[in-house]
Amino acid sequence: MSQPKTYTRLDEIRGEAVLGGGRARIEAQHSKGKLTARERLDLLLDPGSFEEIDLLVKHRCTDFGMEEKRLAGDGVVTGYGNIDGRMTFVYAQDFTVFGGSLSETNAQKICKVMELAARMGCPILGLNDSGGARIQEGVGSLGGYADIFLRNSIYSGVIPQITGVFGPCAGGAVYSPALTDYIVMVEKTSYMFITGPKVVKTVTNELVSAEFLGGADAHASKSGVAHFTAPTEQGAIATMRRLLSYLPQNNMEDPPSHPSDDPPDRQDPSLDGLVPENPNQPYDIRNAITRIVDRESFFEVQNRYAPNIIVGFARMAGRTVGVVANQPSFLAGVLDIKASVKGARFVRFCDAFNIPLLTFVDVPGFLPGTAQEHGGIILHGAKLIYAYAEATVPKITVITRKAYGGAYCVMSSKHLRGDINYAWPTAEIAVMGPRGAVEIVFRNELKAASDMDARQAELEASYREKFANPYIAAERGYIDQVIHPRETRARVNRALDMLNTKKDSNPVRKHGNMPL
Repeated sequence: MSQPKTYTRLDEIRGEAVLGGGRARIEAQHSKGKLTARERLDLLLDPGSFEEIDLLVKHRCTDFGMEEKRLAGDGVVTGYGNIDGRMTFVYAQDFTVFGGSLSETNAQKICKVMELAARMGCPILGLNDSGGARIQEGVGSLGGYADIFLRNSIYSGVIPQITGVFGPCAGGAVYSPALTDYIVMVEKTSYMFITGPKVVKTVTNELVSAEFLGGADAHASKSGVAHFTAPTEQGAIATMRRLLSYLPQNNMEDPPSHPSDDPPDRQDPSLDGLVPENPNQPYDIRNAITRIVDRESFFEVQNRYAPNIIVGFARMAGRTVGVVANQPSFLAGVLDIKASVKGARFVRFCDAFNIPLLTFVDVPGFLPGTAQEHGGIILHGAKLIYAYAEATVPKITVITRKAYGGAYCVMSSKHLRGDINYAWPTAEIAVMGPRGAVEIVFRNELKAASDMDARQAELEASYREKFANPYIAAERGYIDQVIHPRETRARVNRALDMLNTKKDSNPVRKHGNMPL
């Protein structure tokens, strides 16, 4: 029995909409090594789970000959589906339709799916590939961007927001990704900038390529705008799926737990020799992180930006935790402007989404110098203080070696409401390092000494014994336990068990005035 003509017409319209800008434009997209919006969604979502919304929406512009160029879908594919069985809302800009440019109706589609995500308490993932605002629509297009920015802002900290950049993202379009929690960029084929190379050449007479100005490499290593990069679109989508596996659906839920065959009380004797005897010798803190968390669970964020601090997600006995760690192998793990901002933003994200914080401390202080002072290290360092102080999630701290000066206070110390604070026997907790302290306190005695070097070594040893060790802090209750490094995983897991029912809060307020 044949279908009625009305149903046949529906199938024809759907078929035209799925083709977007047509086969020629799809082939052009493929010739650049890029997937289409629908192909990306097929990779992102569990097979057969995608339900599209607003497939038949068309723009309403009648100027500049646009009335004859009305395509169903209007350059963005929106809807919902599953990722690892969990409901997720999505939108994917379709470059085959008007270059994926944003129109008034295009923006309305995106806003609708964002609102649905918020009401359902589910993540929203956006796949960006757009030439920017649709010029023919003027202020209607600009207003559409502002409508999206509003929802990015008010849903921040309510549902996870993740952006994948798979092509151009320029001008005002960049602010929506910037307002989301995480940005994933594809190397060589995606870029983000406020003003492109031509405008830069006109205004500053500087010759620069789109890749150097705003490519994935630039934003991953220099600006910190991109949190992850991947060499292929498939890799970028896999990164988005993996990231989501650590996150809760919304701010009212706990993050997902995954079965683990890694014993929670596993000890690792190699940790006992990780910290060098020479206090000035570097080591890679990743070797501590990866041996303490569940095997192969550490997922580093912004691994090429501000490498003197490490942030990322991991699992402990299957539970998601956020890891923050000073990195002694780069700038001795010192805190500078970039590291402070990177750490603060990650801490605040974890706190917003109920993810416990595990902090590893080996920090000699804040980076000195005019560049840092004039760049606002006071202001930016305060962001990290604010983030840790404000956080109400479980906070566990492990001091592995240096914890000097104000940096000791900043890195989730007991004074900033750290719940459980451990120290390894190699920890040095003091106002400053032994050498600097001795040179200030005993400068007159050293000048008068017959053998200055021998006397300085003697005084440094005395200072280290009296002050630069974990036991003085433990006597005051600032350290809950001095532990053998090999025991760290078991101790942290037991602390997480205890903190599972933690309830903490901040004073009632509209919001604080973070030092931005």
